[in-house]
Amino acid sequence: MKKTLFLLITLLLMQGIVFGQDAVSLANRFIALLSEAQKTESVFPFDVEERYNFHFVPKQRRGITFNEMNPPQHKLALELLRSCLGEETFKKTNDIMQLENVLKELENRKPEDRFRDPGNYHFTIFGTPSSKTIWGWRFEGHHISFNFSFNKKTLVAGTPGFLGSNPAIVLDGPLAGKQVLKQEADRGFALLNSLTNPQIKKAIIDTVAFADIQTFNKRDAMLGKPVGIRYSELSKEQQSLMLQLISLYVHRYKHDFAEKMMQEIQKEGLENIWFAWAGHTRPVIGKGSYYRVQGPTILIEYDNTQNNANHVHSVLRDLKHDFGGDLLLEHYKKGHSHK
Repeated sequence: MKKTLFLLITLLLMQGIVFGQDAVSLANRFIALLSEAQKTESVFPFDVEERYNFHFVPKQRRGITFNEMNPPQHKLALELLRSCLGEETFKKTNDIMQLENVLKELENRKPEDRFRDPGNYHFTIFGTPSSKTIWGWRFEGHHISFNFSFNKKTLVAGTPGFLGSNPAIVLDGPLAGKQVLKQEADRGFALLNSLTNPQIKKAIIDTVAFADIQTFNKRDAMLGKPVGIRYSELSKEQQSLMLQLISLYVHRYKHDFAEKMMQEIQKEGLENIWFAWAGHTRPVIGKGSYYRVQGPTILIEYDNTQNNANHVHSVLRDLKHDFGGDLLLEHYKKGHSHK
């Protein structure tokens, strides 16, 4: 199963299947392939509390997993995921899933032990996908969580969007040197180390990195008043580095959606975005680091502290549109009240 999943993802990448395929069509084709028992476990109304039950730790979840799918279901599930993500992010999800095998070896788990399992990632549909309805879907498992919300055929939210990596850098074995979230680390350190000493004093909010991202898996991602250094206090070169960092997270999603999100961020005023840092200021295994980018509509967190600071958590939250936002849910409820 594990080799089949890896080969299928590789095949999809090699085939060059067009990104931005119609998610409505893909979701319905996927649902049509499910058995009644699989539908019961994987398809729910849009307004259920389960839609907000996002997490990124290894645990049991609702939704069919790769382990429970036949090959046609596998293929459509991956095509649905690929329709909503940028190509680089699609590759990262594959790499993160393969790290489950690395962890299994590091932890000396038996072959039949399923706690670390690259096939244990769940697909869940919320609502009825169509060109006339509000609906959504979730892809989630250890160190991956993407929560997509649609108004008809339009993707209106893809957050919370979480990617993690353990190990952050693979130290031994066939994948030695592999660093799935290298860009997230490099761009954060690049911005920090471009700052002058007075700027660094503003940006660093603690000499010790936090034990995890501060929003964790909370439904409400607000952290209170922004801290650190403001975009308007940076030089043009430093501002460019901050925008590159923000763009990296936003462009985890398909291009047209990501561009709209960047436009919304700019519309709210780049001068209102803050960058904060905690912990070690150089990328060294064993020395924890954390950064945050916070503005009126966006919150990015990156944390590398666990497992001797070789275990990364990173998340993008949309402070207006997480889970589709309240406005989308109200539209859904009004539509159903008229039936």
